[in-house]
Amino acid sequence: MTTYITTPIYYVNAMPHIGHAYTTIIADTYARFRRLCGDEVRFQTGTDEHGEKIAQAAEKEGVEPREYVDRISALFRQTWPGLDIAQDHFIRTTDADHIKLVQEILQKVYDNGDIYFSEYSGHYCKGCERFLTEKELVDGKCPDHLTVPEEISEQNYFFRMSKYQEWLIDHIKNNPEYITPERYRNEVLSFLSEPLEDLCISRPCSRLTWGIPLPFDEKFVTYVWFDALINYLTGINYPDGPDFEKYWSEAEHVIAKDILKPHAIYWPTMLQSMGVAPYKRLHVHGYWNVDETKMSKSLGNVIRPGELVEKYGVDTVRYFLLREMSFGRDSSFSTEALEARRNSDLANDVGNLFSRALTMLAKYADSTVPEIDKATVTEEDRVLVDALEKMVADYSTAMNNFEFHKALQSIWEVIGMLNRFIVTNAPWELAKEEERAGRLNTVLYFLADSLRLLALVLRPVMPSAAEKMAAALGMEKKLAKASLKEEDCWGEMEAGTVLHPGESLFPRLAKKKKQQAQGKNQGKKQGKGQGKKVKKKEAEPEIDMKGLITFEQFGDVELRVAEIVTAEKIKKANKLLKLTVKAPEERTLVAGIAKHYSPEDLIGKKVIIVANLKPAKLMGITSQGMVLAAKETDADGNERLVLSTVAEEIAPGSRVA
Repeated sequence: MTTYITTPIYYVNAMPHIGHAYTTIIADTYARFRRLCGDEVRFQTGTDEHGEKIAQAAEKEGVEPREYVDRISALFRQTWPGLDIAQDHFIRTTDADHIKLVQEILQKVYDNGDIYFSEYSGHYCKGCERFLTEKELVDGKCPDHLTVPEEISEQNYFFRMSKYQEWLIDHIKNNPEYITPERYRNEVLSFLSEPLEDLCISRPCSRLTWGIPLPFDEKFVTYVWFDALINYLTGINYPDGPDFEKYWSEAEHVIAKDILKPHAIYWPTMLQSMGVAPYKRLHVHGYWNVDETKMSKSLGNVIRPGELVEKYGVDTVRYFLLREMSFGRDSSFSTEALEARRNSDLANDVGNLFSRALTMLAKYADSTVPEIDKATVTEEDRVLVDALEKMVADYSTAMNNFEFHKALQSIWEVIGMLNRFIVTNAPWELAKEEERAGRLNTVLYFLADSLRLLALVLRPVMPSAAEKMAAALGMEKKLAKASLKEEDCWGEMEAGTVLHPGESLFPRLAKKKKQQAQGKNQGKKQGKGQGKKVKKKEAEPEIDMKGLITFEQFGDVELRVAEIVTAEKIKKANKLLKLTVKAPEERTLVAGIAKHYSPEDLIGKKVIIVANLKPAKLMGITSQGMVLAAKETDADGNERLVLSTVAEEIAPGSRVA
C-alpha cells in the first residue's frame, strides 16, 4: 500500500509559528504511522511564494521579492528538523518545474473551454487575495481579517467552477470520508447549497507582477490559489512521472480550517476540469488560541516552535500538541498546560514507568530480559496482554481517523495499568523468596516486552524519545524495522536481550517558586505623647469551630477547572455518567449527575473538579477525581443538583485558589 500525505504550502509573508508546526507535526506523525503499518509513504510540505502580500512584505523590507521569499522559505525548511519532522520533499512555488506545470495546466484548462475573459466588480480582500461574496461578509467586513474589502472593477480571466458544482456535491455526499471531521464536510455542503460563482484566476500585471504569467496572455499573472494548489501534483511529477501513478490515488491533505474553501471547492473542481481524479481525503483542523484569542502577529501572541523546543524539548512539544487538541476543534495553548502535561503524562507516567521497570530489571535480572516461567502466568498477566493488544488496535483505528488525542489516550490507559501491575506484583517482595524466582522472571519479562510495545507505538509521536527507549531496551535495529503487523505485537522480545538503561526520559520540570510576601504587619508602634485614643474594636461574631479545617489542610485539596470533552450514560447505573475531561490532561470521572444533566448538555461545559483524589472504581470504571456540585432539597423532598462552573473563560487545568 501507499500513502501520500501533504501539508498546505505555507505562505511566506510571516515566519513559522505554532500553527504551522502543528499542521506539519500532524502530517509527519501520520507519515511515520503509515510506515509503521508497512506502507510506502510520500510526505510533502513547502512554501507558497507568489501574490500581493508577498510583494508588499518584500517592499516593506526594501528588498526584491525573490530575495525575500528565499530567506523566509529557508526559515521554514530550517525549523522542521528541530521538531523531528522528516519530509520526503520540500516544494517551493518559485521552483522552475512548478512554474512550468502551472502554465501547462492553465493552458489545458483554457483549451478545454473552462477559462474565459470577463469584467468583474466585487469586494476584494487584500488579506485573502480574493473577491468575497456578499454571503461571506460579516457586517460588511472580511470575517478573517476584520477589514472592509475594496470595491474593485477590472477585467480578468475566470475559471468555470460553477460547471462542476453538482458533480462536487455528489462526490462529497457519496464519499463520507472525503472531508473530515464531519462538521467541515457539512460546512462545505452548506456553502454549495447556494449557486457557486466562477473563480477569478488572474491578476493584471498593472496591479501585480510577482506571479506566474498566464501562458495565453502575459499581461496577467496567475491567482495565487490556482498556482499554490497545483504543488500537490508537481511534487509527484504529474502527469508522466512514476510517483504520480503510484501515489495520487492515496493523496491526503492536512489543512487548517481557514483554507477549507480553496481545498474543498477550488481544488477538486480544478482537478475535474483537468481530467484528474480527486484526492482521497481532506483533513481539517482547528485553530490554536492563546488566552482564548486566535494567534495574530498584530496582537503579539504568536508562539514560535523553536523557542518551545529549546525550553521543553522536542518530544514534549510534539506530545503536547497532539494530545491537547481534539483534531478539528479549536484548542488553547498555554505554557502552564504544556508544563502540566510534561510533569504529569511524561515524567510521572511513562518516564516513571520506564525508569522503575529498567531499574528492577537491572537489580533482579542483571539488566537482561529473563525467560517467562509459563507455570507462573496468572489471569492478571493475560488481562495485561489483552489490554496491550487492544491498545494497538484502538491506537491504529484512532491514528487512521486522525484522532491523535484518542490514540495517545489508549496508550496512557495501558501505561497506568503497567504502573499498577508493578505495585500489585511487587517484584521487590518476590525477590526476597527464592521459591518465587519463576514468578519474578515472568513479571520482569512482561514489563520488558510491554516497554518494547510502548516504544513501538510512540515512535510516530515522539521519535526521539522512542529511539532512546529502543536503545535502552537493546532493540534499536529490531524496532527500527518493526511494524504493527500481528507478529510484531505481544511476546516478540527475546529472552537474553541485554538492556542498556540510560538517563531519565523526562526529568520533571522544576516548579516556579512564588515569592512570599515578607514583613507581615504586626502592629504599629505609637510614638510618645501622641495621646491618640484608640477606638474600641467591636466584638466579632462567634463562629462555630466544630468541623473547621486549617489552611494547610485545605491546601492539600487540589481544585481545578476541567472542560468536559465527552459524556455518556453507564449501563445499569441510573444516577451515573462517565465523563472525559481536560484538566489539562485528559482523565475519566464518574459523576452521579445523570438525573439532573443529559450527556449532550455537558459537552464543552467547564466545571470544577477535585483533581487529587485517589482513583476509585465505580461500576467497573476507574474515576480519577470528583465533580463539584451544589445540592438543594425543596419542601417536598425533591433534590436539585447544580454543577459548579466558572463565570468567565479560563484554560482547562487552571487551579482554583
